[in-house]
Amino acid sequence: MVLACCPPAAHAQRDPVLVPEVSQKEVQVRQGFTGADLLLFGAVIDPSGRETDFDVIVVLKGPAEPIRLREKRQIGGLWMNADSTAFRSAPSYFAVASSRPIDQIVDERTAAIFEFGTDFIQLSPSGSIDLEEQARFRAGLVDLRERQGLYRTIEDGVTVREGVLYQARIGLPSNVQTGSYTAETFAVRDGRVVASAVAEVEVRKVGFERFVEVFANRQPLLYGMVAILLSLLMGWLAGRLFNRN
Repeated sequence: MVLACCPPAAHAQRDPVLVPEVSQKEVQVRQGFTGADLLLFGAVIDPSGRETDFDVIVVLKGPAEPIRLREKRQIGGLWMNADSTAFRSAPSYFAVASSRPIDQIVDERTAAIFEFGTDFIQLSPSGSIDLEEQARFRAGLVDLRERQGLYRTIEDGVTVREGVLYQARIGLPSNVQTGSYTAETFAVRDGRVVASAVAEVEVRKVGFERFVEVFANRQPLLYGMVAILLSLLMGWLAGRLFNRN
């Protein structure tokens, strides 16, 4: 019997490695918060030594949440709620930045798999809904959140230097939801994703805003009673002031 020693598969040692980093691991939301800029940067290391340039795509997603959409229609001269649908899971924030336009980097199938763009956000409809209606409500959700600054596609938003170093700057608006955000970075070569890595960012309230949030979550009944009492007190004070005048 002749035994031969075979080295590990060569491709296992030649896979590119992506090393991501983010400028802020935590974004603090205080009174008067006007938004924040996140700098996402890192390096794509290719042990094989190939000189082919990489494209880089960054997908930043906020906490998922259930949402119900209602479609308004004009009936008899009045705008009224008509059809509605619900999604079990929709990202509260979604932004994609890329080194070139997405359609010049990957094909549509790959873009759909990795959610490269607002056209490919993966939503989970609740209950049965036909594809045409789902597409209409999905487009409505994307349009609404784009106008709110919560969904964005930033073409040419990633700078790649010397085929190794990359950086992207993505802004968070003032109305972002608190929670854990994931920044997933993809290295793409010849239309194929060859490496990916994830960095996390925590967005949380601090100070008085944090106190109110915790109080409302832990003592909802007491929070509601306090809110009602404060409203009554403010109304009474306003009435007293106006009566004096």
